[in-house]
Formats: sequence, C-alpha cells, structure tokens
Amino acid sequence: MILTTLADSAAYGVLGSRVAAGLGWLREMDPAIADGRHAIDGDDVFALVSTYQTGPSTEKRFESHRVYVDLQYVAAGYERILHAPVEALGVETPYDAATDVVFYAEPPFASSLLMRPGDLAVFHPGDGHKPGCMAGGRHEVKKVVVKVRL
Repeated sequence: MILTTLADSAAYGVLGSRVAAGLGWLREMDPAIADGRHAIDGDDVFALVSTYQTGPSTEKRFESHRVYVDLQYVAAGYERILHAPVEALGVETPYDAATDVVFYAEPPFASSLLMRPGDLAVFHPGDGHKPGCMAGGRHEVKKVVVKVRL
C-alpha cells in the first residue's frame, strides 16, 4: 500500500508503464469529469469515477483484487479507508474473476488512512482495503479509481 498525493506521485511511475499512464491521466483529468468508466488504455488501464456519501465502517466491506492494482484518488471530500494485509483477513465471499474482487470478514485490527482532496492511495493484490468509511462524519466524495492490470 502506498499513500501519497497526486502532486507527489510522479516518482511512482517506476512501478511500470501502465501505472505511469494512469498517473499521467489523473494529472490531466478535468475535475468536472462525469461519473462512469473512462478509457485510458483499453482494459489494461481505465478509470472508474464515482460520487457517493461515506458511511459507517460497519456498513462497508474489506476487499482485494488479483488482476488489477487500484490507484484511488480523492478529487473532493473526505473519507477513511481501512487497510489490512490479506494474510490477516478471512475470506467472506470467495474471489469472483468476473469482477476481480474477493470480500473479507472484519479483522480484529486494521490501519486507517484519512483521504483528503488530492490524496492518492495505491492498493496491490496483497492489500485488503475498505473504502468509503466516514471521516468525522458523512461526506460527499468524488473519487477516481484507476484500475491498472498487472
């Protein structure tokens, strides 16, 4: 897991050309971009833009992915993302290859990331994460998740 800001993310282009393409797209993105799927490089790199209300962490689920790395960028609002290594998590819903997601039961301990406008978190397959959690109250969040095929 990496936590940085989009402004400080250029150094992470060394993670590969697809990550570099996703980061470049984020830096050029119009903040008024519409919700939905946006092509960057076919199914290898694409962005999912969504606007939503955060909620109690008890209403969210830990997840991870096997095919894609997540570049999660908060364009507006505040949220907490809980994080735990997948080795510490018990599978609740087995991996679904069609959606590239596995869901986990709540662990006894997890780290908490405060995501503010401009923040960027990178989640690899070994990073269980629970996004959309309230940070001091409910907030409307505009988030861009760039999916980068491994």
